[in-house]
Amino acid sequence: MEYEPTIGLEIHVELKTKSKMFCDCANAFGLEKEPNVNICPVCTGQPGVLPVINEEALKMALKTGLALNAKIPEFSKFDRKNYFYPDLPKGYQISQYDKPLTEGGYLDIGEGNDFSRIKIRRVHLEEDTGKLVHPKGADYSLVDLNRAGVPLMELVSEPDIKSGSQARKFCQELQLILRYLGVSDADMEKGQMRCEVNISLMPTNMDTNSTNNISEIRAQISVNSRLLGTKVEIKNLNSFRAVEKSIDYEIKRQAEELEAGKKIIQETRGWDDVTGMTVAQRTKEEAHDYRYFPEPDLPPLTQLSAISYQLSVKMPELPAQRRARFAKEYSLPAGDIEILVVNKELGDFFEAAVSELKNWEKDAQPKIEAAKLVKLTANYLVTELQKLFYQSNQSFEDLKITPENFAEFIKLTAQGVVSSSGAQAVLKEMFASGADPSHIVSEKDLGQVSDEEELIKAVDEVLSQNPGPAADYKKGKQNALMFLLGKVMAATRGKANPQLVAEILKKKISS
Repeated sequence: MEYEPTIGLEIHVELKTKSKMFCDCANAFGLEKEPNVNICPVCTGQPGVLPVINEEALKMALKTGLALNAKIPEFSKFDRKNYFYPDLPKGYQISQYDKPLTEGGYLDIGEGNDFSRIKIRRVHLEEDTGKLVHPKGADYSLVDLNRAGVPLMELVSEPDIKSGSQARKFCQELQLILRYLGVSDADMEKGQMRCEVNISLMPTNMDTNSTNNISEIRAQISVNSRLLGTKVEIKNLNSFRAVEKSIDYEIKRQAEELEAGKKIIQETRGWDDVTGMTVAQRTKEEAHDYRYFPEPDLPPLTQLSAISYQLSVKMPELPAQRRARFAKEYSLPAGDIEILVVNKELGDFFEAAVSELKNWEKDAQPKIEAAKLVKLTANYLVTELQKLFYQSNQSFEDLKITPENFAEFIKLTAQGVVSSSGAQAVLKEMFASGADPSHIVSEKDLGQVSDEEELIKAVDEVLSQNPGPAADYKKGKQNALMFLLGKVMAATRGKANPQLVAEILKKKISS
């Protein structure tokens, strides 16, 4: 029997504010921080304290809603979500239940025939928990509350996702949007973005009229008039790979269970990256288990549409908009555009360098097409520069080259001042030192030889030493010309202008 998966995502994002959600403690935690230093009576849940809403966190959540085409209501409020856990110091979490900050919205992923629109149910704010530390070999655990109270934004999608690959693309595009908005670094390895998957399977040809067990039908969850299977939640996925692989595994596991005539249990499962399997953790709580009620210590949020309007007029360009603009303005291949969009700083660098080149191109002699300069800039950024980052184990933040110097490097390459191999040597030195490319060319004698008399001497010497290949070229063997060209390039230490050398070789051999 064939089964149709129905998948929804719950994604938690730690916001990049200076202070915590309801107090003025620094929003700073992690391995580099001493435990329990960024804490106060509010975030440790001491009696008699009063929380205060972080305005910046509120605006960040609203900006995210706007970027996701969501509706901003006039009214929202905070609620208490009651449950006990050792790293939840108050014994409850301040969250939002029935009146979230944003409602509805969608995120488009993919292009062309692979295009999908995933609807968003809501985005709301809450506070993060602390962190349990389990010393190796010890029979106790420690609690670090530096993270307790950090602003946490939760996004809940509609169950529109159909595969692990689609879920991965959704998470990647969302991460990109969050970074463009500047609301979070959303680094999954650091726990700044954490994903949970809700997944169920139903037979694609299920006929409810033939089902005798009425209680079984009522147990199904109805969404958009479709009967869905029993929901399983996969918690705390901390990589895009884990999101995709856990869904793929769970689809296979549930299908095998159903084929064997077993019932799927509503439960929470974890993902084991080593075994590549999900494992049962606990039966799933329902909303009423949390005993939600309005947070009595915080006022309701009003006039949100006015605040969101002020934010909307200052919204930055988003990834989808940048893709469309780069395609129209620069006519680059889709692969190059994606690299420049995904790496926002690299895309900014590219545009700064192109801007410098446009100013120079107007008066350049000889004239060089602007499109050629743009393509050359993109090629060196997405290939050669990325290669240097990889080889040196550095990131864009370590780059010593300025956009102005990179633009000058592209000029020298486009004008033929340096050969292709010489350009790579210049770029490598620029990457290491940040030096001016013209200075490097002069200091290291990397300039391309375009003087015809000098090149004729080199060609004559190569032809005298290689009469066989010259004769072969006369007979129509094109590879022989490339052999001779390589010999001339070697004789000039890669500095000869290859186009001129090829022309001289052809004239010499055919004369």
